[in-house]
Amino acid sequence: MQASVSTAPAVDAGDTPTASGALTPFLYALFFIWGGITSLNDVLIPKLKGLFHLNFGEAMLVQSAFFISYLLFSLPAGYLVARLGYMRSAVIGLLTMAVGAALFFPAAKLGMFVAFLPALFVVAGGITVVQVVANPLVSLLGKPQLASSRLTFAQAFNSLGTALFPLVGSILILGSAGAGVAGLAYLGIAAALLVVAAAVFLQRNQLHQRVESAPDPLAAFTLLKQPHFAFGALCIFFYVGAEVSIGSTIVSFLSQPSKLGISTLEAGNHIWIYWTGAMIGRFAGAFVLRKVSPGLALTVAALVNILLLASAALVTGFVGGWSLLAIGLFNSIMFPTIFSVALEGLGKRTPEGSGILCMAIVGGAVIPLLTGKTADAIGLSMALAVPAVCYAIIAGFGWYARRPLEAAIVA
Repeated sequence: MQASVSTAPAVDAGDTPTASGALTPFLYALFFIWGGITSLNDVLIPKLKGLFHLNFGEAMLVQSAFFISYLLFSLPAGYLVARLGYMRSAVIGLLTMAVGAALFFPAAKLGMFVAFLPALFVVAGGITVVQVVANPLVSLLGKPQLASSRLTFAQAFNSLGTALFPLVGSILILGSAGAGVAGLAYLGIAAALLVVAAAVFLQRNQLHQRVESAPDPLAAFTLLKQPHFAFGALCIFFYVGAEVSIGSTIVSFLSQPSKLGISTLEAGNHIWIYWTGAMIGRFAGAFVLRKVSPGLALTVAALVNILLLASAALVTGFVGGWSLLAIGLFNSIMFPTIFSVALEGLGKRTPEGSGILCMAIVGGAVIPLLTGKTADAIGLSMALAVPAVCYAIIAGFGWYARRPLEAAIVA
């Protein structure tokens, strides 16, 4: 197969040790920031659902507006990184996030649900750029055979953000009347993002890069001819869809009389438990994956989540409610494991593969909407069958990829 130019700049092998030490705090900060802002959607959904009297399907448009950005911006983001390099592209991503967060203030003033959707779209566009920068960079800065472990550890900082932001957000947003506080909260986030963007810009020369000629973005799609990679990309789609569906329904699910029967504010205060489980699992998984086949670990985690979803749907009271929250622990290793396993054997085309995998995150726009529509039709508990199917497909990929590739699949 004819090799094509990668969608991101290469890092010279000689630069890696120095770059790794300098970039580690920067990378962890990026994972923390985008995780936290993404998880605020889980607080925003019940707030807007109640404020504008939305059904589940309509409320899930929050996630659709957010995650559609991954489909539209992942490959252009790879092109941007190829032209400007990792650090400058990260600055652009952070500034874009700041603009989107600032748009929440006029959206809140307008008092219309649809006004929030463009703001979410812009925020997610910036996050897409940041993610296209960070994920492959973590894989590059270290031994290839430990990529799953390294990315899992970095994702733990992502989970730290997803645990802390909803805890504060539920108090500020769910605990107040109207949308005004949401607008002010996101305006504060915009100011913080500007500070981070300035700090990253000042460090823009820390990484020595060889910027290659601009690639053909469409050439990356030829990687989908490789079954191993295509299956992995499909699983990123289903994993993000399942994770976002569950996070988005926690408040409504726990508020049901047949589950915990608590108030919306109390239920919102439980979101951090779901994401804290993911954080703990990722720190632990970074070490487990040094000893256990990533594919096998993925299969076991996915099967456990299917059992937990069945318990959440069918068992009432404390057990049913906490079964849903426990899924976060077993979600922990999934994204970084699928991501790194899918990229195995791509060689020089690894950055292109990263762009396609980031596009597959659009599952967060599709699966939650399907889950919401199913909940409107047959009830929220039975709608958990949608993410259960997603986990079944992921379990199949883990079993398929349980043994490391013996040779590169792309020359």
